[in-house]
Amino acid sequence: MRTAPRAPVWIPPGSYPAFPDPREFDDHGLIAGGGDLDPARLIAAYRAGIFPWYNEPPILWWSPNPRAIITPESLHLSRSMRRTLRKTSFTVTTGTALERVMEQCAKRREGTWLTDEMQDAYLRLGEVGMATSYEVWDKKQLVGGLYGVLIGGLYAAESKFHRRPDASKIALICAVTDLFGRGVQLFDVQFATEHLRTLGVHEVSREAYLTVAEQAARSKIAEKPPSFNLLPEVLAALSLV
Repeated sequence: MRTAPRAPVWIPPGSYPAFPDPREFDDHGLIAGGGDLDPARLIAAYRAGIFPWYNEPPILWWSPNPRAIITPESLHLSRSMRRTLRKTSFTVTTGTALERVMEQCAKRREGTWLTDEMQDAYLRLGEVGMATSYEVWDKKQLVGGLYGVLIGGLYAAESKFHRRPDASKIALICAVTDLFGRGVQLFDVQFATEHLRTLGVHEVSREAYLTVAEQAARSKIAEKPPSFNLLPEVLAALSLV
């Protein structure tokens, strides 16, 4: 007999950073409220397949069913995107402008949940090497990018932005190619929008996601220093040179 889903739990701020098993909750995926955004709690959340998402306090913690991911095999490049990648004058870097990328993500016209408190929290993760960004530059101007949490071989992309056509797509393509090339096993994008589906994002069950996430978070990947020009390497990996 199937057990009824648990009700969301309350996490006292400052308590030990642990979360219940998301499998015990309904598909909507609200696991808990409360807690804080300290690095230890955020790391525990992502390891457990959970992420924070809220507009106003309290903090809400989620693990919906299904989950959206992208893989090297599912990554889709249209003919026009292949031409864009070959001809673009953009430069793509990683790990050089996490704070600036988040600031731009917070200014998206669509609206955002990325409050100052959230930005500060992910910056603290960046300081310990567990959050990183991919930046797209037009000369010295930041025109696109994405950022996410990197724990072992798990990358959880949080948000992206663009100020030029295709800049956020280029950031995602470079992130997927670079991270899987370094040994990442799971690239999470949380929700599958129609825009993301055109690039190869697809859904898997929460159970399948959690099984891979637990293994991925324990693995190690190759390190890469900041200020690395990714685009030539990405073009070569995608056989576009």
